[in-house]
Amino acid sequence: MPHQLRLIRNDVAPAPTFQTGWVPTVRILKMEPKYFQAFIESLDKFGRVYAPVRRNGVLTWDTPERFEEIVLGGEHTMIPVKKLFHPMRFDMFRFDDSGFTPDYSSSEKRVIVGVPPCEIHSLLRLDEVFMERPVDPYYAQQRRDSAIIGYSCLPGENCFCRSTGTDIVEEGFDLFFVNLGEFYLVWVGSSLGHDMVLVHEDFFDDSVSHDDIKKYIAWRKKRDGMFKKSFDFRSMPDLMELSYESPIWEGFAERCLSCGQCTMVCPTCNCYNVVDVLDISSATSGRRERHWDSCMFVDYSLVAGGHNFRGARAERLKLWYTHKLRAYASEYGKPACIGCGRCVEACPVDINVLTVAEALVTMEVPAR
Repeated sequence: MPHQLRLIRNDVAPAPTFQTGWVPTVRILKMEPKYFQAFIESLDKFGRVYAPVRRNGVLTWDTPERFEEIVLGGEHTMIPVKKLFHPMRFDMFRFDDSGFTPDYSSSEKRVIVGVPPCEIHSLLRLDEVFMERPVDPYYAQQRRDSAIIGYSCLPGENCFCRSTGTDIVEEGFDLFFVNLGEFYLVWVGSSLGHDMVLVHEDFFDDSVSHDDIKKYIAWRKKRDGMFKKSFDFRSMPDLMELSYESPIWEGFAERCLSCGQCTMVCPTCNCYNVVDVLDISSATSGRRERHWDSCMFVDYSLVAGGHNFRGARAERLKLWYTHKLRAYASEYGKPACIGCGRCVEACPVDINVLTVAEALVTMEVPAR
């Protein structure tokens, strides 16, 4: 959640050259809780609304049928919000003898409500991957068509976003709501967010007092004391470098199932594969499909000729954790891990950022 007033996003350029510009703003508003539902329900004017809702017993990002379905401020979804920008599976284009036609039908105008700070950070990480030239036009289209409504949260059992510096967000949202019980503080983060406020300007109050800010600071201190898990991320790049040939990787490899669950639930994992699917009636026409892939899969690094650069599980584990804890930070100055704790919850054999970080310090694989 914001710790000071942030940014207004300028209009973005057309796909595929999506760009984001940011200029300072000084606008924080208040909202009484009684207006919140009506405001959220009004957002369908800006696109289809998505939010965390429970489907078949699993919390997921989907369109709520009614406001009461929305789950905000605590439990996180099993699959992160990345699925709305980097879909699990979609068609890229159709092709035939005359050429190809891009397919952008997987994108739509939408408003994504309830995105926690760590997952806003995850989208900014994905921007750095997919927006570098050459820009991914499919991701750019999804980003341009989406409004982000952030929402404050309290840490769960396995959250450690304070360790990765992703518990506070300063950009990447159109509006951000901090729930202080008696009222919401609302950060306006873009021109689109400002337009949303104008739809129901009577719901908002711009007379934020010093006492209101003091209540926010007190809430922050209380929340900071609720984290149960942490690790020293600053030491991880050096420890990863020094421990690359450590026997701990073989120890973890003996447990690893190569199931790929860690990569599927990770908000910043972005690997994918493409497959050409020919029409049954023709050998020259069809579609190109894109779907998620995982560096944990045994055939991920398999190349022509049958050579596999990372056939061993230990090598695949090192690749993933090198990326999360060292390589991405070396390139972009921030960790690829956002501290959401999903890898802690998803791995059935207790291999995750926290157990690996502990092993890098102690040089022993923690007991299950």
